[in-house]
Amino acid sequence: MAASEVLLDVDDEARLAVGVDPALVLAGDTPRLIDEWQTEPSIWNHVRRAVDDRARPGQFILTGSAVPADDVTRHSGAGRLTRLRMRPMSLFETGHATGAIPVRALLDGAPPRNPAAEHTVRHVAEWIAVGGWPGHLDRGLTPTEARQANRDYLDETRRVDVPRVDGAHRDPEKIGRLLRSLARNVATQASVATMAADDGGTDTPLKAHTAQAYLSALARLMIVEDQPAWAAHLRSRATLRRTPKRHFVDPSLAVSALRAAPDRLLRDLNLLGLLFESLVVRDLRIYAQANDAEVLHYCDNTGLEVDAILQAGDGRWAAFEIKLGAGRVDEGARNLLKFADRVDQAVCGAPSSLGVIVATGYGYRRPDGVGVIPITALGP
Repeated sequence: MAASEVLLDVDDEARLAVGVDPALVLAGDTPRLIDEWQTEPSIWNHVRRAVDDRARPGQFILTGSAVPADDVTRHSGAGRLTRLRMRPMSLFETGHATGAIPVRALLDGAPPRNPAAEHTVRHVAEWIAVGGWPGHLDRGLTPTEARQANRDYLDETRRVDVPRVDGAHRDPEKIGRLLRSLARNVATQASVATMAADDGGTDTPLKAHTAQAYLSALARLMIVEDQPAWAAHLRSRATLRRTPKRHFVDPSLAVSALRAAPDRLLRDLNLLGLLFESLVVRDLRIYAQANDAEVLHYCDNTGLEVDAILQAGDGRWAAFEIKLGAGRVDEGARNLLKFADRVDQAVCGAPSSLGVIVATGYGYRRPDGVGVIPITALGP
């Protein structure tokens, strides 16, 4: 999208120019890309001023691999800048999904329909372990090389990036244990206290406020991203639970934290099922973002849970259960129908779609109205 660029992480002279004469860095064909802008956060205010002076849209693209801390000296950018979350690639983008069942169609109420894919659960385990990282494709890495690259990335994050972003001395070993705890609890509502206790190892348990600081730093580094709860209106007396579900931005990071490989995942189908849910949530987030929607989850005090709720900006919504095995489709369908009956549709509106997302098989709508959707058919 950019017509010119400046790379602040590798251009020493450009970083010096930011402090002396920022106009030199901002000059160039537009849209002008300023990459890793968070290394020189003061550039934000100069960009904002240039946008005001030029009075034209589409002047700059600011990209970065971490989110700098907000402070009172930097204007919010409201009315001048739009934030766009960059995510890993979906299975549709890596060529492993056909996109025959688009999220936009599900939000419109269209029935899912797709012939059976030729992929197996082993393929799914391999996709989870490799992840949706563009660099792996660009460099033509083998699955083994990609998994090693993921582990190296996570190791560098805990040793260097978390202390740098957090602004405090942090023990890489404790961060590593917290990452492993997150990986074991992926796609669950594990509390900070639970993960802090899990992080203690042979030492005393990590304090909850320290674990929360680690999690905040990992979120700013775009390593983890919680899945918030849906604020539904209910007809029943059930009480909503607001705890978010825990996810890495890509399930391959959970696999890396556990130092696992596809063969090991296939021997632990409970863990693989949670990782598959996280894979689906990753892809749904990408497709939802392209349709002005967000991905939430539902849980109440009766134990009723729904894995993913797509809530569009215009009020349309769809609900999905995520099941690794086709043998659990009936269970997922019963859950969704019970949930739809519990929601006050006079307030929330009727769901556009109810569906069970599975790893393989056909895409179709059941007689009870619940769709069956293989992840290899999902798309934006």
